[in-house]
Amino acid sequence: MGRLVMKFGGTSVANIDRIRNVARHVKREVDAGHDVAVVVSAMSGKTNELVAWCSEASAMHDAREYDAVVASGEQVTSGLLAITLQSMGIQARSWQGWQIPIKTSEAHASARILDIDGSEIMNRFKERKEVAVIAGFQGINPETGRITTLGRGGSDTSAVAIAVAVRADRCDIYTDVDGVYTTDPRVVPKAHRLDKIAFEDMLELASQGAKVLQVRSVELGMVHNMPIFVRSSFDKPEDIDPHGTPPGTLICSEEEIMEMHVVTGIAFSKDEAQISVRQIEDKPGVAAAIFGPLADASINVDMIVQNVSEDGKTTDLTFTVPAADYTRARDTITAAKSKIGYQRFDSATDVSKVSVIGSGMRSHAGVAAKAFAALAARNINIRAITTSEIKFSVLIDAAYTELAVRTLHTLYGLDQA
Repeated sequence: MGRLVMKFGGTSVANIDRIRNVARHVKREVDAGHDVAVVVSAMSGKTNELVAWCSEASAMHDAREYDAVVASGEQVTSGLLAITLQSMGIQARSWQGWQIPIKTSEAHASARILDIDGSEIMNRFKERKEVAVIAGFQGINPETGRITTLGRGGSDTSAVAIAVAVRADRCDIYTDVDGVYTTDPRVVPKAHRLDKIAFEDMLELASQGAKVLQVRSVELGMVHNMPIFVRSSFDKPEDIDPHGTPPGTLICSEEEIMEMHVVTGIAFSKDEAQISVRQIEDKPGVAAAIFGPLADASINVDMIVQNVSEDGKTTDLTFTVPAADYTRARDTITAAKSKIGYQRFDSATDVSKVSVIGSGMRSHAGVAAKAFAALAARNINIRAITTSEIKFSVLIDAAYTELAVRTLHTLYGLDQA
């Protein structure tokens, strides 16, 4: 007997038939004697529809009312799943974020979880063996009493946070894939599923473009050492042994992995834009004059490269921003031109970032050098490079993305399972 949190995404609850399939997954765990809390997303496509309705009602809508609208998608799903479980003879009730409560900051549409009181859910586990069906993606701000949402992918974060709050043994994230792969199998058919991956590696993969898990959910798991198991909701519930280890990927601490590979996986993102601010007077405060206004505009800057002229009088700064923020970034820098004092502004939106990730890099030299040589042999030009202890990223022309990913996947021996 154990305690599980099971999270199901939008495609897993897309219609009543799929909700029944989810209910059978839940019943399997209940029948095995586990305490179960289930976190659900809105039905596939529903959140997009609700967002579109808000925009149609008013382009400049109140963020508080926006949250009230978009949080309703998960409310519907949680109620439907509770009804379905009850029809199977299982004790179940739905919970909205404000009922638990999941206390959050006041940043509507991107709130952060402050605290969760899991005592009532745990009492019901003990007294009634009741399944808690919880609406993901949402909470309540204790100061204002208003519903808040956690941003796209927030149901993953809800699930891990609830797992911590109810002292679960594990948080199972059910998706439309059967685990975490060395890279996107649609780009590299030889990509294989990882049985285990360290929190740090998964955090880098998620932040560099892998879309299996939301970054904040991995951060929470790492901080609280909550094991996360990524698995498919489309496996037949009846074919899975609840006491065995089904296909999937366990995200856990490094200590639980016998031997770390030098490279764990390759991530890539095509949603990048490159900006170069050229011929700036090289003096203290220049970087702050550029990146300060961008930070004030809530624009995340990623790769940064600085080149100083031969005479040391001027400098060029090149950096990347998310493609969706390119226009705002350009306008922000243009508006600050007199303060920055640059001569030329260059940009490119047809670029992509390819990242090589692996905790094993800590103890191996020359990992990045091999990649640079392999990409050069393929005539792939590198526009910018950033490195960290367990990752390095290169910025290249978008047209070469898939070739670069395949080249690096083979280079580091990831083609062999």
